[in-house]
Amino acid sequence: MGNNHSHHHPTLKGRNLLISIILNILITASQIIGGILSGSLALISDAVHNFSDVISLVISYTANLLTHKKKQTLQHTFGYKRAEIIAAFINAISLIVIAVFLGFEAIKRFKHPQEIESDLVIWLAILGIAANGFSVLLLKKDAKHNLNMKTAYLHLLTDMLTSVAVLAGGLLMKYYQIYWIDALLTLIISLYLIYLSWDILLSSLKILMLFAPQHIKIDEILSELLKIKEIKNIHHVHLWQLNDHDCHFEAHIEFKNDVKLSEFDVVCEQVEQILNEKFDIYHANLQPEFKRDDIKEIIIQD
Repeated sequence: MGNNHSHHHPTLKGRNLLISIILNILITASQIIGGILSGSLALISDAVHNFSDVISLVISYTANLLTHKKKQTLQHTFGYKRAEIIAAFINAISLIVIAVFLGFEAIKRFKHPQEIESDLVIWLAILGIAANGFSVLLLKKDAKHNLNMKTAYLHLLTDMLTSVAVLAGGLLMKYYQIYWIDALLTLIISLYLIYLSWDILLSSLKILMLFAPQHIKIDEILSELLKIKEIKNIHHVHLWQLNDHDCHFEAHIEFKNDVKLSEFDVVCEQVEQILNEKFDIYHANLQPEFKRDDIKEIIIQD
């Protein structure tokens, strides 16, 4: 998740999210009504999941707007670049909570299976597959390079897969009267939701906690930078991600000689070039030192 200076059409991305929100509102309303009329827990569960998606998509849409519309100011020196990471974190938690809720409800239904109006379940499942499948296609491209869009994409993908499972269950109930399949499908869907969400939850949490990105090793950075002949030591290092694209690096650089400011600038350009080309880091804050009496460890316990 190194920095990437390419642009991913935020207006188009926002429009696709808005279309997905509208479709999910329609699906949710239809499935709640259909679930009540048919008595299908799987259909009601899918409706609850879709409703959580409406909320999460609204959060993602708002975060997308904030990230691209709100610029840095004296009060907000980073702008709203972390809005999408916060949205990803909230959405991942919501998926896990919904999944746990659905799992418990499914276990209860196993004990008391109910006859279900399968025709309504089948037609509403088909509607869910069509609408969510279209939304998945809209967001698939952006999901590859944006954590916030990935959570929105996964919400919709799981919705589509849920609808496929509900459709299969509806067909089994219609032709074979296997009504316990409704609870089984709900339980499977809940476990799948937890599996998909856990990685996003951890990834977004690590970014919010300012952890160093896993794909960049500080030892490797220092090894490259120490090849610059003017540098004696690099210490007091911080490496973190602002969002899922921008990596920041800061460090104290101790020089072998008492260099002039112009010479320091030359070294800075060399450091920045190495960070850019080899580690995809485009934000560096470097503090020069010469015979300064401070701790020379790589990581300082502030």
